[in-house]
Amino acid sequence: MLAPLLVLWLGFGIASKVVVAALIVFFPLCLSLFDGLCRTPSGWLELAGTLNPSRARVFWHVRWPAALPQFFSGLQMAVVLAPIGVVIGEWVGASEGLGYLMMQSNARLETATSFAALLLLLMLALLLSGGVALLRKKFLWHST
Repeated sequence: MLAPLLVLWLGFGIASKVVVAALIVFFPLCLSLFDGLCRTPSGWLELAGTLNPSRARVFWHVRWPAALPQFFSGLQMAVVLAPIGVVIGEWVGASEGLGYLMMQSNARLETATSFAALLLLLMLALLLSGGVALLRKKFLWHST
């Protein structure tokens, strides 16, 4: 619903597609991170409180590490949704890209081309998801 307005405000260029993707990425990431920060075990916070740290030290050394699993869960959702957001932005107004190719091939009844674009979109989402999985393994030693 917001994509047509963004195309009107930002034009048919890459800026409107980037903003659509950023909006789609922002909400799952922000909500999962907020949930992770709120679910920091109270025992950890009490233990940190015995050292009389600043709020910034509590955040970086206790809350942030406790929220990392939820952060990566949100990032996993976000990177899979981002290419879909870009394609939707391209459906609204573009002159190139996978969304444009899908719209043109659908209009010309070129089913094979449309499915090829869809397959490329799937591969991109899987590649991004794999990248997040590698980052998760690097930063969270206990993840599977």
